[in-house]
Amino acid sequence: MQQPDPHHPIPGNLAPHIPADVYQRAQATGQPVVIVVNGTDPTGFPWRRVLIPFAIAGAVVAGGWGLAAALCWLMDVAAHTATAIAGAVAGPLGVGGITLKLFQPKK
Repeated sequence: MQQPDPHHPIPGNLAPHIPADVYQRAQATGQPVVIVVNGTDPTGFPWRRVLIPFAIAGAVVAGGWGLAAALCWLMDVAAHTATAIAGAVAGPLGVGGITLKLFQPKK
C-alpha cells in the first residue's frame, strides 16, 4: 500500500485510523471493514434556510427606498435649478433663503 504524500492534502473526508492487523486480516479473508462514524447532525430549526431569503428581501426593500429617495432628491434639485434659472431671467435669484438682486430697478 502506498503512503499518502504529507505535502499534499487528501481531498474529502478521511476515515478514522484502522489498525494494520485488522486491515491485513480483512484483505486476506475478504471480510468488509465497517467504520462507524457518529453523526453530528444539528437538531432544531434550520435558521439559515429562513434567514437568507429574508436578508435578500430586506436588501431589495432597502435598495428600493434608497432609489426612491435618490429620485426625490434629484427632482428637488432639478426643481430648484429650474426655479433659479427662471428667477435669474425674471428677477432676484434665491438660493437657500438668500436672495440676490441681480438687476437694480431704475428710478
